[in-house]
Amino acid sequence: MAKAKIIGTGAYAPERILTNQDLERMVETSDEWIRTRTGIVERHIARDDEDTSDMCVAAAAGAFESAHLTPADIDLIIVGTVTPDYRLPSTACVIQQKLGAVNAATMDVVAACAGFLHGLSIANAYVSGGLYRRVLVFGSEKLSSITNYEDRNTCVLFGDGAGAAIVAPSDDDSGIIATFLKSDGRLGDLLAISAGGTHMPFGRNGNNDPKLTYIRMNGNEIFKHAVRQMGDACMKVIEMGGITPEQVSLLIPHQANMRIIKATAERLKLPMEKVFLNIERYGNTSSASVPIALDEAVRAGKVKKGDYIIGVAFGGGLTWGAALIRW
Repeated sequence: MAKAKIIGTGAYAPERILTNQDLERMVETSDEWIRTRTGIVERHIARDDEDTSDMCVAAAAGAFESAHLTPADIDLIIVGTVTPDYRLPSTACVIQQKLGAVNAATMDVVAACAGFLHGLSIANAYVSGGLYRRVLVFGSEKLSSITNYEDRNTCVLFGDGAGAAIVAPSDDDSGIIATFLKSDGRLGDLLAISAGGTHMPFGRNGNNDPKLTYIRMNGNEIFKHAVRQMGDACMKVIEMGGITPEQVSLLIPHQANMRIIKATAERLKLPMEKVFLNIERYGNTSSASVPIALDEAVRAGKVKKGDYIIGVAFGGGLTWGAALIRW
């Protein structure tokens, strides 16, 4: 089987910025409380007329430029998101139409914050197996559309954005070395949205409270599971890749909470200098988190040829995963 690698990345964040000071005027919270418990200072919020697909199209521009490809070169589009433009058609189909990627197959992946890594794992399997040659993978969320801005426990966390990566066959020893995905549906109620699906259709049977369509989260329980499972996922791909933690040049974790990130680094015995951070500027952008950080790391020159990097994420479902990449 051929090896697959990332040949281009891109990212996009909306222009509007919601600061901790803004949130102080909306709910009972403080800049100091948010900073010390999460590490977040500000987050980007999409316009009302700016959809998940629009952010993907903007992120794709950077990926196409760095990969020296056009939309017509893409064989498959995979979108990790829990905030699709519509229930039908898929957001991937909408993106295909907006990009003019007429030669691509499309699919959406619902794995919450681990959505991009699920998409990357699928792309790796398809490319290394020879079924597709160029796969465009997105993580994109408009979390502001499902956030209750009266709930101080959740509204301080989330932001909007999109990241993209193009996966293609590798012609050298660089590439995606190992991926690991896992889930535990028994714990799905810890991070969920009650209404909007077939179990509880919004607007029917008295389900008319808009708050039922917002994210609800048991933060303490999510924290405990995230700390353990993100560390375990990293160690799993390190073992699968036949390397040691000391050989990891850069950890690109899901930017959800600074304490979770530090605990993951400690599990790998990595100094924080080897951990890429942008949580203070974006907050938790769910599936967009890892690809936005990856693109920033690449463009900042923090990733060099031959480096081993790990992307890792944990989210609702519960779902989690990691990818070991040799750049």
